[in-house]
Amino acid sequence: MKKQARLLFVLIGVAVCVFFVLPFVSLVYGTLYTDWLWFDSLGYLSVYRTRIFAEAGLFAVGGVLAAGFILLNWLLIPSRLTRRLEVVLRPYRKTVALDSKGLTLVLIAAALFLALPMALLAASHAMDVLVASHAAPFGLQDPIFGLDVGFYIFKLPFYNTLVGWLIGLVITAGIGTGLLYLMSGALGQRGPVAHLSILGALFLLLLAVNYQLQRLSLLDSARGVVFGAGYTDVHARLPMLHVLTAISVVGAVILLANIAARRWRLLIGAVAVWLVAVLVSSAYPAIVQRFVVNPNELANEWPYIEHNIAFTRYAFGLNDVYESDFSAEGTLDQAVLDENAATIANIRLWDWRPLQTTYEQLQEIRLYYTFVDVDVDRYVIDGQIREVTLAARELDVDQLPGQAQTWVNRHLIYTHGYGVCLSPVSEVNPEGLPNFLVRDIPPQSSAAGLDITRPEIYFGEETDNYIIVGTAEQELDRPSGDANVYTQYEGPDGVRMGGFFRRLAFTLRFGDQQILFSGSIDPQSRILFYRDVAERVAALAPMFWYDPDPYIVIADGRLVWLYDAYTTSERFPYSEPFGSGAGDINYVRNSVKVAIDAYTGETTFYVVDPSDPVMLTYQAIFPDLFAPASEMDPSLREHWRYPEQLFRLQAEAYAAYHMDDPQVFYNKEDLWAVPTEMLGSEEEPMAPYYVVMRLPGEDEVEFIMIRPYVPSGRHNMIAWLYADSDGADYGQLGVFKFSKEGLLYGPMQVEARFDQDPYISQQLSLWNQRGSQVYRGNLIVIPIDDTILYVEPLYLQAQSGGLPELKRVLLAYGNHVVMAEDLSTALAQVLGVPAAVEPLPGEEPIVTDVAELARSAQAHYDAAQLCLIQGDWACYGSEMEAMAADLETLIQVTEPPTEAEP
Repeated sequence: MKKQARLLFVLIGVAVCVFFVLPFVSLVYGTLYTDWLWFDSLGYLSVYRTRIFAEAGLFAVGGVLAAGFILLNWLLIPSRLTRRLEVVLRPYRKTVALDSKGLTLVLIAAALFLALPMALLAASHAMDVLVASHAAPFGLQDPIFGLDVGFYIFKLPFYNTLVGWLIGLVITAGIGTGLLYLMSGALGQRGPVAHLSILGALFLLLLAVNYQLQRLSLLDSARGVVFGAGYTDVHARLPMLHVLTAISVVGAVILLANIAARRWRLLIGAVAVWLVAVLVSSAYPAIVQRFVVNPNELANEWPYIEHNIAFTRYAFGLNDVYESDFSAEGTLDQAVLDENAATIANIRLWDWRPLQTTYEQLQEIRLYYTFVDVDVDRYVIDGQIREVTLAARELDVDQLPGQAQTWVNRHLIYTHGYGVCLSPVSEVNPEGLPNFLVRDIPPQSSAAGLDITRPEIYFGEETDNYIIVGTAEQELDRPSGDANVYTQYEGPDGVRMGGFFRRLAFTLRFGDQQILFSGSIDPQSRILFYRDVAERVAALAPMFWYDPDPYIVIADGRLVWLYDAYTTSERFPYSEPFGSGAGDINYVRNSVKVAIDAYTGETTFYVVDPSDPVMLTYQAIFPDLFAPASEMDPSLREHWRYPEQLFRLQAEAYAAYHMDDPQVFYNKEDLWAVPTEMLGSEEEPMAPYYVVMRLPGEDEVEFIMIRPYVPSGRHNMIAWLYADSDGADYGQLGVFKFSKEGLLYGPMQVEARFDQDPYISQQLSLWNQRGSQVYRGNLIVIPIDDTILYVEPLYLQAQSGGLPELKRVLLAYGNHVVMAEDLSTALAQVLGVPAAVEPLPGEEPIVTDVAELARSAQAHYDAAQLCLIQGDWACYGSEMEAMAADLETLIQVTEPPTEAEP
């Protein structure tokens, strides 16, 4: 080989090292090695080994197969042909001519280069291989082919990937081989024709297999009246896929026969017949759809609509929804309120949005603390279940002043947040602010069971930077007056820094040279990363879809994050897809709840639905990752919440799939929709909400999630869906349906009634004109026995900023709408009697406000006049009766006591 050629290969080698080898070494050493250490520190090394070995094995197998197949085809070309090829390159203005041996080396290099992306593609589907090899059956067969649903979820994606990968490999090798023959001028000779015929036959055979896989994928068709294979798919597309399969096989046979005949006409003829079949396969289903299906669509699609309804309800867990009627014809009186005192005491008056602002201004304490989110939960306080809001006080180092933004401060000293604040959802102090049961630094608790003995938060929603503990620097524990208290982390989490090479690895990972050179770090120091709980769980188990709202729990003095994880699929046969944070999915189960200790970082995946086949498959792949739910601490089990994201998906699906009659479903005769409400000053879809209430027909109050429904295109309420979060009933869905013969106000209609009330609208206008901003909180629809209450809090906040204060409560019941300073007074006004209801916990005993009664009477009189103008006599009579009740109450309150006769 000439000197110039050797120089060329040296330069190529250097380029490969710079652009491929060094980045690969940096990736392996800086990322894979440090991840290995991290998994090992948590006791989950077997999980990481399974994933890494699967990816590495597929990378090696894919690379060897790809390189071997490509080289086999290229090196089979006779050397007498490649001698005719001369590649002339001119680096550095020098001419380098490659001989046959040089060309062979170039081909080897090109094959290895092309094999690299094929190997990477194979490695990226390692999870598909693991899932397919550990698949658990569903015990449910599809109605067309009779295969277990697990085949479509676990195995079909792997088969599609494998066949697609092989087709890509054959095309790559075929194109390269054809170009070599073309460049050598031997394309028309018998040998090249035979060689390309073999490659063409292999391509057609793989194409035949692909058509058969497409046949199975028809169950994911979105072309019909419902999701899944419809009449046209089964009676037109399915036969055409068989025809295309047969043509592909026949074409492969013809090409194999062409090895002997070695004629280009046979190659061209096979391709032409295949192209005609492809065109026919596109036109024929359209003809069937137009002339057979459309004229009698319902009758033709009836069985497929039945399949879609049945499989969608199964896939979203809607088969066991309790359905009950709710007449809403009961009467709200004092006896009903007394019987449902626990429900009344837990009506949520604090919307999390203004409450988060209030928490931030009252409880952040220092500028580097923040409240990322406000969560809703329940605790047993003084023997009663109470709905509360709470928020974790996390550290945000980005909020440190500019001069304090040093590496030592960000990674060695400011390491953790501190404590939580907690307040009942229904309690308000005289200033219109929340009544804190847990507050301040260090945490001060005014209720038994809410004491916090380990308030440090090293792992949270905002802790997204790495820290190093056990260094020469003291960590800031908490502020104390004008001074600070310092500490050292005593938890088990973290990877020991060790010697130079480990520190080098972490330097490469985080791109921070201070890790390598800082004198504050010693071999026993430990580095904590993956501290963001969302990043942490995704690193450990990326196959799950995680709820966007982890929530913190006070459990035996510790702070623990609970995180809901979902198993999902987009390949469940005949199941309608619905949008989510994971994309469009058509199967979901909340099979795992993850507990992350905010101090130690201990992360445990508890299996709460062991019957889920997807969960069983993951357990078979990663047996050391999961623990049974029975091992969860009871103090955590008491705080399970039915996850909001799952409930949203199920509620969206149930809005259509409560209809189980194909004809009713096809015509969308009873389609439901999510109502809207006024939030702030904007109309927005009504979010589901947690409440503590006693379900109709039940004896005990429970923590449940609710979402009302309205008929599609209308505003009156038609039903409400709930999900239970407590005890043995956890996860039970139920729906209460209202009578279709009557009218029950929907949320937006109630909002309109509030706006139309003369007194309420006047007050809102006055407040907005006086330098204040009125914020309307969530409208809460509360079923109580056989009646419905609507409650909406009003907050006032100075336009120039300031604390949002709860100033009024809007309440609607039947034809009554009232506005009062608190819930008890509003209930009294609705009932038309003095405020005789029991005061809410934490409130002072309420005395009826004379001014409020007078304003209420005036408001009812104005409303009655409006009803009179509109000719609504029922409304007029109702408002006049309400006014009379207010006046009678006013007389009772203001009438002086009668003196006793002597």
